[in-house]
Amino acid sequence: MRSDRELALAKTALALMGDCDVPPTPDNYELFYTYSAGENPAIGRIIGDMIALRRPFTPAILQELRERAFAKDRTERAVESIGETVTASLTETIAKLEAAGRDATEYGNTLSAARGELGDMQSPESLRRLVGSLVIATKEMETRTKTLEQELQHSSEQVGELRAQLDNVRRESLTDPLTGIANRKAFDTELQAAIADAAASGEPLALFMCDIDRFKSFNDTWGHQTGDHVLRLVAGCISENTKGRDTAARYGGEEFAVIVRRAHLGDAMKLAEQIRGSVQSKKLVKKSTGDVLGSVTISIGVAELSGDENPATLIQRADMCLYRAKHAGRNCVIGEDDPRMTGLETNAA
Repeated sequence: MRSDRELALAKTALALMGDCDVPPTPDNYELFYTYSAGENPAIGRIIGDMIALRRPFTPAILQELRERAFAKDRTERAVESIGETVTASLTETIAKLEAAGRDATEYGNTLSAARGELGDMQSPESLRRLVGSLVIATKEMETRTKTLEQELQHSSEQVGELRAQLDNVRRESLTDPLTGIANRKAFDTELQAAIADAAASGEPLALFMCDIDRFKSFNDTWGHQTGDHVLRLVAGCISENTKGRDTAARYGGEEFAVIVRRAHLGDAMKLAEQIRGSVQSKKLVKKSTGDVLGSVTISIGVAELSGDENPATLIQRADMCLYRAKHAGRNCVIGEDDPRMTGLETNAA
């Protein structure tokens, strides 16, 4: 029976949460229930791998998993709700316009009848009555027209508000809530568009991947809230140093990516080094105690688009450079033309 299966899934989800030290919040329960039910294969693989490797489910990781699992559904529900409101508003507006059309027809009929009566007028009194009725009909039409204008203005304002809500939903669906920069979905879309633009214009395009050095150890030492602060600090440094046409995004976990338009490898390397230095220069202070926790460092790998390359291979090459930067001692920038890229080993963490 369905209820028996749901009960079994609920027990499985709660047991897994206990085994993995996941706080029993409604959002986390929904995530693990979805995993237990196999409703989201992509998220299921990630959670399954983490359980198998006994990796900790930090608050940042749980938040990211929830966003990836449910963000689309929430966005669709928001868009559906706004769509229903738009439909209702349009229906109401059409009804008002139809009523206005009937009023105009009625007024036109009144004028036509008056023209016929004018030809049959025999006395001033009859003319006065006719003029009086026309004055009343005209005033009523003016009132109806003014009311329609006000109602249409109100409808226009409603549509404007709904458009703003749709824009907000779209922005939220493309923004990482923790750091405030673009999320993975936005990055994938922008990289595809940037590669297409570069192919059409012949202009260069570079990509660099960034990773916070020893982030797990930092989290374990100072706690996940401080770890979240580190993520925001790095995202802020990246945003402050990127141009309007470039795209900075949180790629996943403690990894970031920057799409650098109209830039050859050398120019992108300079920007990456600028960002690396900016991050290192920041002193991390624990607000509750005022203790200086030290500096945060990042490693960066940079690659330039080659020919008709696709996004996956460009990301892979930038990732290889990032791995080499980790292997070379971290807190450095390595591009694909660096001599250290020969004999690449990718086992640094």
